[in-house]
Amino acid sequence: MFSAARTVFARRAFATNAVAVEGFTGAVGNTPLIYLKHLSEKTGSSIFGKAEFQNPGGSVKDRAALGVVRDAEDQGLLKAGGTVVEGTAGNTGIGLAHVCRARGYKCVIFMPNSQSQEKIDLLRMLGAEVHAVPAVAYENPANYNHLARDHAKRLSNAIWTNQFDNTANAYAHYISTGPEIWEQTRGDLDAFICATGTGGTLAGVGKYLREKSQGKTQVWLADPPGSVLTSYITSGGKLTERSGSSITEGIGQGRITDNLATFVKELSGAFTVPDEKSIKMVYELLDTEGLYLGASSALNVVAAVELAVKLGKGSKVVTVLCDGAYRYQSRLFSKKWLESKGLEGAIPEHLKKYAVLE
Repeated sequence: MFSAARTVFARRAFATNAVAVEGFTGAVGNTPLIYLKHLSEKTGSSIFGKAEFQNPGGSVKDRAALGVVRDAEDQGLLKAGGTVVEGTAGNTGIGLAHVCRARGYKCVIFMPNSQSQEKIDLLRMLGAEVHAVPAVAYENPANYNHLARDHAKRLSNAIWTNQFDNTANAYAHYISTGPEIWEQTRGDLDAFICATGTGGTLAGVGKYLREKSQGKTQVWLADPPGSVLTSYITSGGKLTERSGSSITEGIGQGRITDNLATFVKELSGAFTVPDEKSIKMVYELLDTEGLYLGASSALNVVAAVELAVKLGKGSKVVTVLCDGAYRYQSRLFSKKWLESKGLEGAIPEHLKKYAVLE
């Protein structure tokens, strides 16, 4: 259950459809819902992508970043000139760096050193202090989340935003992304599906859509390889040993976060999407829809297509287009990198023309 203390945040809401908005934070939200024509026609269903890459910071994580900072302000935990600290795989950090610049805070980011150089460079260009640390399991004290928490404790007038277990994250989507999707589809949608890292988007949107539709709209989780969430949901709640890995960044999980826990029992189902399908969809979306999207967005679209087929012709499915490919282009469109991951063969011959980087 989300805290009643956040009703002030609910009244503030996110961006409106006004001609002008106030600053960066006023521009967060109200992203378009894109009808994916080629894929819809191919499946006989209506498949839509929520264009979160059109948020001012370039990703769905702008909403979470704004949500957790506003929540800290409302609770009096963050005052003028303070410091915001977070452990993040990239996009939440970028969103926080933007929000901190707009609201006058310092920003410190701890992140796995496995993330793309584009993300690390952008964080630094936005004025954030970045600590790229070895990628280790959550149970390890040296995990980037724990390092961020401990760093914040050593500072005065500082918060650790704790995006994975701070339910202000999910609440931001409950009061913004969910209502936007409901309004944009006029309440006529059979299912919503997306991958999850913190669980905020899936839980917040899912909770709103289930409530609004009186349980009629199904909510599914899509997972990359190496995540335990599909097995957890399909087994009825057993956390199996995490094995394997994925080229997708910022999604997949080895535990049930507090954000996901607010909704996990209401999920309709889950399935895993192989990296080969995600990579193929990156190129297919560029070729047929003109959309230049990252691998997590592509994974979401693969999942939406598979769910639409499962639900049958005429079904209406919505997913999330998390961010653009600009933050990953040195990997996703590099022949050498694709070969190193054994993924070049996943791209159909007629689409390999887009892999222009060596």
